[in-house]
Amino acid sequence: MPKNKPPKPQKGVPAPPAPPRQPSTAPNWPPFKPPLPVVHLIPVLHPLTPKIATIPLFFPKSLCRDYVTFLRTLPLQTTPGRPKRGEAVRVNDRFQVDDAAFATRLWESTGLKEALLGGEDVNAHDDSNTLMLPTQPPTPARTTWTLLLYLTSSTEGCIGGETVFYPRDRPLPEEEIAVSLETGMLLLHKHGDDCLLHEGREVKAGEKWVLRTDLCVER
Repeated sequence: MPKNKPPKPQKGVPAPPAPPRQPSTAPNWPPFKPPLPVVHLIPVLHPLTPKIATIPLFFPKSLCRDYVTFLRTLPLQTTPGRPKRGEAVRVNDRFQVDDAAFATRLWESTGLKEALLGGEDVNAHDDSNTLMLPTQPPTPARTTWTLLLYLTSSTEGCIGGETVFYPRDRPLPEEEIAVSLETGMLLLHKHGDDCLLHEGREVKAGEKWVLRTDLCVER
């Protein structure tokens, strides 16, 4: 039988960007040195909204430097310049991986578990995104908080890059809640139906390095 010839690409029409591929194996993350936590972790709710909290000095600066050095060695992928319908425009390079072992380390070996489970306000859950955790068998879960760990700030020459939240569904400058970068600080904000409209401001100089993950609870 004759083989169907593949269609010729149209001239002047760029091919759609390939979706980011997740690595088949998890990277060898650096150890937590010095052992964590280095200070007593106390989540601080934002004075304008209980949907945002911060934990200063979650990572010491020395560990932040180790992780930035390590992250530079990973195969970063540039996010697509043309997002899908309903997706936010992102202009950055990232490394994305589902790593249950590293997630467990972040939860159990940093003091985060005790800090969050001990705080009644921060531990409140919402109707948020659902997913299946890659356990055996898979565990149904929902995400309740997004966690952003800032590895750089103005101390390392990063100018700009603030995380900005809006209490309404419109980006009104007079209502914005801007969280400035602090090296080693953990920012938590509600996920799902209680998630505030938010954006990351443009980095004017230097480099902004962030570890991002989600806090999941079993359904």
